[in-house]
Amino acid sequence: FLGVQFGFALQNANVSRILSDLGADLHSLSLFWLVAPIMGLIIQPIVGAASDKTWTKLGRRGPFILAGAVAATIGMLLMPNAPLFVALMAPMIFGALMLALMDASFNVAFQPFRSLVPDMVPEEQRNAGYSIQSLLINIGAVIGSILPFVLTNVVGLENTAKAGEVAPSVVWAFYIGATVLLGSVLWTVFRTKEYQPEEFYQYQGMTEQEAKEQLAVERSKSSSLGEKINDFWGLMKTMPTTMRQLAVVQFFSWFALFIMWVYTMPAIAQHIWGIDAKWCDTDYINATGGVPANTAAAKAAAGDGVGVLLATDSWGAAIVSVCLSKLAETFGRKAIYASS
Repeated sequence: FLGVQFGFALQNANVSRILSDLGADLHSLSLFWLVAPIMGLIIQPIVGAASDKTWTKLGRRGPFILAGAVAATIGMLLMPNAPLFVALMAPMIFGALMLALMDASFNVAFQPFRSLVPDMVPEEQRNAGYSIQSLLINIGAVIGSILPFVLTNVVGLENTAKAGEVAPSVVWAFYIGATVLLGSVLWTVFRTKEYQPEEFYQYQGMTEQEAKEQLAVERSKSSSLGEKINDFWGLMKTMPTTMRQLAVVQFFSWFALFIMWVYTMPAIAQHIWGIDAKWCDTDYINATGGVPANTAAAKAAAGDGVGVLLATDSWGAAIVSVCLSKLAETFGRKAIYASS
């Protein structure tokens, strides 16, 4: 989770910056970001259902986590290098496609990861498991968010971008993020030994014979993609009340988060660094022959500043996550979730 969140944090803090550098207009940023939730809507139900019924030498969740990480790594390596692919398509379009690949891949990795904790720990250890998971998520988010700032102010890499290109500090941040992502997932997949099916079902309270019968039923089922999607919508209709309540909460949480991720960069640039909104307008920039050096430097500093802000956000969350297990045991998960 540390590695996947490292990459996810880099995406959230820098995608608007990258797309702007590649020529995206401020008003079209939200359209490019649409690919992220659309990919989630398509990928998560399919991967979630498939990983529930998959057993391999790498375990039940491992193959999906590994495949998602490899694809996300490819997207992270290619996205900041979009200008190199101008012979194929416009850099901005290529960047958007890599965003789609990255987000689809993060979803492939995230969905089975979320299931790994309840798969691997008993009920009495789950609060602790989720607390550790939350800590690692936020450590990854802190490092991923602040990395371009560190590469500029500590290592000394250039943080301004030439017209139609991406700043070197951002490019190298994505290279490092891709390495951490793949390395951490490889460690997880090959070092975490998932329970064999019979053993897993016995931990769920089944007898050995019941476990074998359940496994035989699952292995005998074979359905097309269309049938799997229909099964998913069937589950949506019959899901427990708690899941319906959570769906409403999640809707409004992500509603707000996406507004923040899309527009934090231009908002900070305009209101804190004092950059006029016209320098976020591609047509104006093209008409005037490019962004002045001092404005480009301010935009780059604003981009680094956004990373620092998001890292601060995650640092606070990382500290709180250490206490979450005890708080949840004392006051209950619902009360802590609602108050948070």
